Amino acid sequence: MLTTSPLLPEQALLRQKVPAGDYWLYPLYQGQTLRILDLEGNQAADTLFYRLDDTAERYSAMDTIREQGNIFLSTGTRLLSNRGNLMLTITADTCGRHDTLGGACATESNQIRYDLEKQTMHACRDSWLLAVSEHPEYGLTKRDITHNINFFMNVPVTAEGGLSFADGISAPGKYVELRAEMDLLVLLSNCPQLNNPCNGYNPTPVEMIIWEQISEESTADQGTTLLI
Repeated sequence: MLTTSPLLPEQALLRQKVPAGDYWLYPLYQGQTLRILDLEGNQAADTLFYRLDDTAERYSAMDTIREQGNIFLSTGTRLLSNRGNLMLTITADTCGRHDTLGGACATESNQIRYDLEKQTMHACRDSWLLAVSEHPEYGLTKRDITHNINFFMNVPVTAEGGLSFADGISAPGKYVELRAEMDLLVLLSNCPQLNNPCNGYNPTPVEMIIWEQISEESTADQGTTLLI
């Protein structure tokens, strides 16, 4: 469901742009809201979530899909951990569909899917591994790179049950907002993929915006549902 948010960027606690191909690693505390803003359109944002004080608990695509009964994510989706706990709730979404099946690009998969010469191209897994190596204070290792969400990425399921990487449905200024239901660590790779249309063959920046906890009463009647 497409919905807008009443939150104003000028009132945010934090605003950071993430260049194409770069990573963003940051804590998000219970009650805070994170907006991922697609600045120029059709940019996939591959994202992992961990419990801040115990990173062995992390986002689970399987648990989330099973409990939601939906393979796509949008407003109202409750993102669950591998222990069945609620991690985040999607509170606003102007894109309408986000993928949690397609996984993230890697040098190995680039080579297999596209061409032997593509193996040297930068990939999301590279960004995550760089983040892990540059921030040992969080205790993550490459074993912690598991299920992810591809925000803004369009991955239709074929009639035969396969996945296809289709043209994006996002556009400049589209965003998704998530409310943290526990203290979290967010690890995002702003996807550098050039071999399929997930980034429109032209990776671009995204912006990460965080607001402090706000009362439900102050926003309950201010969000807008978009009819399509």
